[in-house]
Amino acid sequence: MVLPKFLIGDNTDYPEDIFIVHTEYPQFIINLKDDGIEWLDDIQGDESELANLITELIDQASTFYDREVKRYAE
Repeated sequence: MVLPKFLIGDNTDYPEDIFIVHTEYPQFIINLKDDGIEWLDDIQGDESELANLITELIDQASTFYDREVKRYAE
């Protein structure tokens, strides 16, 4: 099975939260409501490289969500 890089997660127990699941390494779930991240993989490496990677992945997750919401509106 081929999974998309990002998935939107929903849970009625947390109706105000917006979860984005990153399915590739490093796997994580981000809550766009407060930018909380739950890492599903252990990530290791140079701290500055990791900081850049994390920033880029958060930006990609936000862009993905914005794109999906726009598509639903159309």
